[in-house]
Amino acid sequence: MTTALVTGADGFIGSHLVELLLSKNVNVKAFCLYNSLGSRGWLDTISKQKINNIETFFGDIRDQDSVTEAVKGCDIVFHLAALISIPYSYQAPESFIDTNIKGTLNILNAVRKSGVEHLIHTSTSETYGTAQYVPIDENHPLVGQSPYAASKIGADQLALSFWRSFSTPVSILRPFNTYGPRQSVRAIIPTIISQINADKRKIKLGNLTPTRDFNFVQDTCEAFYSMSQAKEIYGEIINVSSNFEISIKDTVLLISKLMAKDIEIQLDSQKIRPNLSEVNRLFGSNKKLMEKTSWEPKYSGKEGFKKGLLNTIEWFSNRENLDNYKYLQNFL
Repeated sequence: MTTALVTGADGFIGSHLVELLLSKNVNVKAFCLYNSLGSRGWLDTISKQKINNIETFFGDIRDQDSVTEAVKGCDIVFHLAALISIPYSYQAPESFIDTNIKGTLNILNAVRKSGVEHLIHTSTSETYGTAQYVPIDENHPLVGQSPYAASKIGADQLALSFWRSFSTPVSILRPFNTYGPRQSVRAIIPTIISQINADKRKIKLGNLTPTRDFNFVQDTCEAFYSMSQAKEIYGEIINVSSNFEISIKDTVLLISKLMAKDIEIQLDSQKIRPNLSEVNRLFGSNKKLMEKTSWEPKYSGKEGFKKGLLNTIEWFSNRENLDNYKYLQNFL
């Protein structure tokens, strides 16, 4: 039976990936950020039956010894741990270098020395910057329009350098905007849903014109798993996207329609990125992923997006789920 290490297992996508791997009868070692409370993040909200089948490893990917110990005995490593908040990257760019680049270096060194069969490193569509052509394929130029994006470009290139220099068995999955249950309420879709649920008639948002290609979290996690089962993809960068493009404004209107609420959109200057840092268009191609693996999207097109939104709305409308967000009011 395969043993997989998931870094960032305590986070949004990581916790969903852990659940998917368990359903595939994979032995899971969940790498969670060490803290004095012993919190496993979102993993603490899944069923006791599932959590009892997980080996939890508390550590920090910024520490080489910690990472080396975590990787021992694993056949595959899914590297998701990262700092991801674009607004925070403007305030604390050095922390993004430490976590996203140095942390990835520690993972690469550990994998290289341990005999792990496959490392799947997580990238982001933000590395492309504003689309220079669409749909964006894996040959699109990389443009770091935020410190976060720049740190992920650095991490991706470091991973590829280990493949080229040392034949480290690494491949890169590059998700476009993932959404769904457990996502941070600072992200656009949970922000909209949470404000509407709080009976806010005026929804505070930033720039409404950018377009995004949204992935429901189940499709993203299935892409990770499909990558782990594929052959001859070492050294490859592969997008996961829904092949559906929608503006932020139209996303707001669609969510309000699905929730049967009349709203007004109010511009919030604090939510607007610096002009040259705004990624104005993201619309990805998933052709390579479908050619290289057995993956097929279950939430593609407008109807798939609606289905994913309804699932997300239902989850964020449950008071018990919202109780896990201690500072929810700060985002409303």
